[in-house]
Amino acid sequence: MRAGTGDGPKDQPLAAQPCATSALPQDRRAESRSASPHGIYAAIDLGTNNCRLLIARPTARSFRVVDAFSRIVRLGEGLGASGRLCDGAMERALGALEICATKMELRGVTRARMVATEACRSAVNGEDFCSQVEARTGLTLEVVDRRTEAGLAATGCAPLVDPSCEGAVLFDIGGGSTEVVWLGRRSAGDDGPPRARIRSWVSLPVGVVSLSERHGGVKVSPDVFHTMVDEVCAMLDGVRQSWGVRAPARLHLLGTSGTVTTVAGIHLGLDRYDRARVDGAWLGASHIEQVVDRLMTMSFEERVANPCIGAQRADLVLAGCAIMEAVRRIFPADRLRVADRGLREGMLVQMMRADGVWRNGRAADGYNATPPNGSRPA
Repeated sequence: MRAGTGDGPKDQPLAAQPCATSALPQDRRAESRSASPHGIYAAIDLGTNNCRLLIARPTARSFRVVDAFSRIVRLGEGLGASGRLCDGAMERALGALEICATKMELRGVTRARMVATEACRSAVNGEDFCSQVEARTGLTLEVVDRRTEAGLAATGCAPLVDPSCEGAVLFDIGGGSTEVVWLGRRSAGDDGPPRARIRSWVSLPVGVVSLSERHGGVKVSPDVFHTMVDEVCAMLDGVRQSWGVRAPARLHLLGTSGTVTTVAGIHLGLDRYDRARVDGAWLGASHIEQVVDRLMTMSFEERVANPCIGAQRADLVLAGCAIMEAVRRIFPADRLRVADRGLREGMLVQMMRADGVWRNGRAADGYNATPPNGSRPA
C-alpha cells in the first residue's frame, strides 16, 4: 500500500511553504501594484480530476476573489492501469492551463503558486508533462508531496473548524489521493485568517478517479459500493488508534471535495449549485445516510440529470461517497461541516501571510472566497 502517514509538529501552526512567482509581463505587474499595495495573487491546483484557478487581492485580514476558473480534465484517466499520463488527458489539462495563464495575465497577477498533485506525483511521465506545461503556457508547476498537500488543505479550511469543539478531522477527497488530517483547535492569530494546527495526517493513494476505474462508476451495485468502502477502511485501519483520537464525539468532520458539496447540495434540495448555501453547511449523520441511500437507487442517467451532479461527476460520485463513508466509519462523529474551499485558498493564505500583508492586525472583514459569479468549482 502506498499510503503515506506522518505526524506534523504537535499543536504547531502550519509553516508557510515556499511559493513560486509566475513569469508575468512587467507592465501587468506595475498596473496591478498601482491597484493594490500588495498586488494580485493567483493559485492553481492541478489535480487528478480537476484544474482550478483562484485570483484574489488581499483585504483587511483575508482576501477577496476577483476571478476563478475550474474545469474537469481527468488528468489521471487510465493512470492506474498504465502508470502514465495519456495524451488525451495531458491535452485537456494543457488547454485548461492555457486559459489559466491568460486569465492571470489579464488580471495582472504579480505573485502566484501553481501546484500539481497525485497524478503528476505518480506518473512516470509526470516530469515530462510539467516541462510541456512550462513550454506551452509559461507556467511552472510545483509537484508537491503529500504532506504539503495536506497542509495546504488544512490552511484553506481552517476558518471552518468549530471553535467550540476540540478540533476536527478534515478529509480532502481528490481524484487520485485522499488526505485525512487531524486538526486541533484553530488558532486566531493577528496575521490573517485562523491558523490550522495539524496534529497528525495520513494520505491514502485512492481518489474518485482511481477507485471508480477499479470498481466501475456507471453501474454500482450495493455489493460493489460496500467493497469500495471496505477497501478504503483497510487503508485507514489503525489510524484512529495510532493518532490517539479517543473521543470522536468531541470532534467534528470537515469535508472538502466535489463529493461532499454534491451531497450537501442534494440534501438542501438545490435546483442549481449555490456556494453561499453549501460552504460552511452542517450535515448530520442521518442527512448523509439519506443522500447516499438515494444516490444508490439512482440510475446513471438520473445522476446525470441531477443538477448537483451532472454528466462530469455522475460516474465518480458513488466512489467519492464510498471514501466518505469509510472516513465516517473510522471517525464516527455526529456532524460534518462542508467546505467548498481547499488547496487554492490555502496557497493564497500562505503567500499573503509570508508577504506580511496582514501584519498591521486590522479588523477582519470576513473570509470571502466566493468566485465573483458564484459558480461552483468543478
